[in-house]
Parts: sequence; C-alpha cells; structure tokens
Amino acid sequence: MADANAKEQSVTKVPMIYVCGECHRENEIKPRDPIRCRECGYRIMYKKRTKRLVVFDAR
Repeated sequence: MADANAKEQSVTKVPMIYVCGECHRENEIKPRDPIRCRECGYRIMYKKRTKRLVVFDAR
C-alpha cells in the first residue's frame, strides 16, 4: 500500500494545455479533470504541439 502512495505522489499534477476545437481557446487540464472547454463547453480538445524538435527517420 505504501508503494502505491509513493507512486501516486511521484506523478506530477502539472496541467497540460489543450486547444478547444470549437472556440480555439487554450485550456489547462489536469489529470482526472473532465475533458471540456471552460469557455464554451465543447468536448473535442487538441493537445498543443511541443516546442521540442521532432525528427522522424523515413526510409
């Protein structure tokens, strides 16, 4: 039981930024929060693209 609590505490509660598919506003959504726009209530959200360089090896 103590191991489960340690694992839960190690998971960061940092909110991710999502963009609403309807009104295009940015929303911060934490784990276990409902997936819903805070402005218009729309349920389709898109994760923002990372600033980190992403390279694919195409063959």
